[in-house]
Amino acid sequence: MYLLRLALASLNNRRFTALLTVFAIALSVCLLLAVERVRTEARASFASTISGTDLIVGARSGSVNLLLYSVFRIGNATNNIRWDSFEHLAQHPQVKWAIPISLGDSHRGYRVMGTNTDYFEHYRYGRGQPLQLAEGKAFGDLFEVVLGAEVADALHYKLGDKIVLAHGVATVSLQQHDDKPFVVSGILARTGTPVDRTLHISLEGMEALHVDWQNGVPARGAGKVSAEQAREMHLQPKAITAMLLGLKSKIATFAVQREVNEYRGEPLLAVLPGVALQELWSLMGTAEKALFVVSLFVVLTGLIGMLTAILTSLNERRREMAILRSVGARPWHVASLLILEAFALALFGALLGLLLLYLGIALSQGYVQANYGLYLPLALPSGYEWTLLGGILGAALLMGSVPAWRAYRQSLSDGLSIRL
Repeated sequence: MYLLRLALASLNNRRFTALLTVFAIALSVCLLLAVERVRTEARASFASTISGTDLIVGARSGSVNLLLYSVFRIGNATNNIRWDSFEHLAQHPQVKWAIPISLGDSHRGYRVMGTNTDYFEHYRYGRGQPLQLAEGKAFGDLFEVVLGAEVADALHYKLGDKIVLAHGVATVSLQQHDDKPFVVSGILARTGTPVDRTLHISLEGMEALHVDWQNGVPARGAGKVSAEQAREMHLQPKAITAMLLGLKSKIATFAVQREVNEYRGEPLLAVLPGVALQELWSLMGTAEKALFVVSLFVVLTGLIGMLTAILTSLNERRREMAILRSVGARPWHVASLLILEAFALALFGALLGLLLLYLGIALSQGYVQANYGLYLPLALPSGYEWTLLGGILGAALLMGSVPAWRAYRQSLSDGLSIRL
C-alpha cells in the first residue's frame, strides 16, 4: 500500500506530464470503445433496417440483389411480378398483410416507389418502430407524393410544392413526366434508413405516369393522356417490382417461403430479410474489422506515449531513486514503483476514457439516432468491452515492466545496499 501512495505522490509531483499521458490514453480508450459501440450498434441497426417483415418476394434472382433494390433502393430488378401473383399471395391463408412495391422512376437522383397505404401502416424499422409523418398526410389523391425526410431537407420541399418525376433512375434524366406533376402531401419523420431517400406515390399514380407510354417511350399526338384524363381511367397495375409479406405465424415462415419459391405461375424468390441482411453485412466485414484494427493501433500509440514519458524521466529521477535506496528501498521496490505508476496512468486514462465516452453518447445520442438511425444506449460496458479494458491495463503493466527493469538494473549499479 505504501508503494501505491508513493507512486501517486510521484505522479502528483510530475502532474503536468502525468495529466497529458492520462489524457492521451483516455482519448485512445474513448475512441476504441466508441468504435466498438458504434460497430456493434451499426450492425444491429443494419440488421433492423427492415423489421416486422417476414418475407420479401421478388422475381427470381439473388437474395442480396432482391434485398438491395426492394429495401435499399439500389440497383434494379431482373424482372417484375405479375399483379395476379401478388393477389394470389396476398390471399394466402398464412399471410396477414402484403405490401406491393413498384420501382422504376426517380426525382433528382432519389428513387420513386409506388405502393399503397398499407406501407405506412405495416412497415417497420429499427426495433419495431412504425413510420410517422412529420408533416401532412399520406397520399390520398392520384397525384400526391409523400417525401422521405432526406429528400425534403436536401431539395428544400414543403407541403403543397409541385414536383415533376422522371423516367428511369439516373441522376439526370431527359425523359420527364412533366405533364403529370405531383403535389407534396406529406413528409415522413427521419428514420436513418433508405425510407428517408425515397419518394412515395400510390400504385395508381405510378400507372398514371406510364399509361400513355409504349415500349419504354412516351406516346405522341393522339396517344397522349393528360392528367385529368388519367383520373377517369382504371389504373390497376399489371405488374409490380416486389412485395413485403407479414405472416400470421412465424412458424409458417419457411413453409410459405418454400411455396413461393415453388410457385408455378412464374419464377419467384422469397427471402428472409434477416438472413439476407446478414449475408450482405458479411460482404462489408473487411471494412468493419479494419476500423477496429485502426482503433487498436490508436490505443497502442497512447500506451507507447506513456512508456516514452516514463523512460524519458528515468535519468531525471536517478536522484529520487538514489534517495529511496538510501532510506532502505530495495531495487525491486523501485521497479514496483514504476510498474504501479504505469498501471495508475493506464487506470486513470481508462476511467477518464469511459467518462468521455458516456458524455459523448449523452450529448449526441438524439442527433445520431435522428439523422443516422443509429441508437447508442447509455449502458454499462459489455463483457467484450470489459475484456478490452482489461487488455489495455495488462498491456500497460507489460510496458511498465520495461522502465522498471531498467530502473532495477540502474539501482543495482548505484551500489547502495542500505536495507529497511
